[in-house]
Amino acid sequence: MLTHDFESSIGYWIHMTARAFERALNEELAPHGITYRQWQVLGWLALERELTQSQLAERMHIEAPTLVRILDRMERDGWIQRHPSVTDRRKKLIRPTPRVQPVWEQILEGARRVRDRATRNVASAELQHMRDLLLQIQNNLQNGPVPPLSVSSPEPE
Repeated sequence: MLTHDFESSIGYWIHMTARAFERALNEELAPHGITYRQWQVLGWLALERELTQSQLAERMHIEAPTLVRILDRMERDGWIQRHPSVTDRRKKLIRPTPRVQPVWEQILEGARRVRDRATRNVASAELQHMRDLLLQIQNNLQNGPVPPLSVSSPEPE
């Protein structure tokens, strides 16, 4: 039988917290007819105005075919438009449609409510400490694997 102590796994803690945050955000976004992933698309577009599909997939850390399905649905529902790039006709630029503007502030307010709910009863110093710890963990993981400890044999005399 497979066993693992998930309660002592930092990866498990982070994953389960992220899933809970995503579920809560989906609940807030549902009345607007938008999902967490679609919110991510709009968030990146709010930050960078327009992106190619490959840039967007990279920023969202998802595979291109997964993103295409999300974008197809968003285009069908009138949230985004795809435009050919003037510099490379093979690339499609993604832009939000005017339909987004009237509901964008409501979407952001829902995200703020989730953030407030998630951080309720957590002191600002604790939040800053958590942020610092998570950034350190990200940096550790981005710097590649730690070489295994080598067992050295005794020096010859």
